[in-house]
Amino acid sequence: MTDLVRVYLPATVPMLAGLKAAGQLGEGASVAHAVTPALREWYAEGDEEELEYVAFTRAAQAALRLLRNDPQAPRRRVVVSADVPSTALVREEAELGSSTIRLPQPVSLKEVAAVHVDDPGAVDDIAAAVNVVEEALAGDPDAQFTVDGAEDHELAWYAVTELDELLDRT
Repeated sequence: MTDLVRVYLPATVPMLAGLKAAGQLGEGASVAHAVTPALREWYAEGDEEELEYVAFTRAAQAALRLLRNDPQAPRRRVVVSADVPSTALVREEAELGSSTIRLPQPVSLKEVAAVHVDDPGAVDDIAAAVNVVEEALAGDPDAQFTVDGAEDHELAWYAVTELDELLDRT
């Protein structure tokens, strides 16, 4: 039996529609986040749940950048949680604390464990964060404050079976 690893893929609402239509998410090498050896070493005090939360949060941050590249997408972060075979992960030389991995194959709908999406009440804060996410990554403290405001919103959890309803509401 193959070991499965939980990965967190940043996404957008249109990407969710693509997942539903095509039965898979990601073309070619998709960047995702997971509990990696580099993350475990950096956060040695953290238990598994805390490490998973860090990887999940980083995927939510990466979703801001995807939104910046898609001005037509609703301003709601999306994270797709999936369980993929450990052999499907490509770990790159990473700096201490990195949770970044690559998935050379698209993630199939059957591998998706859950979908996480911002509630409609977060839209204004997410839109503001999308506008300054690159500046925040470059070290601008005012931009980082705005991005932190977006991160104050927890993403709602949806079962895969709720994907149709979720897409109808967004």
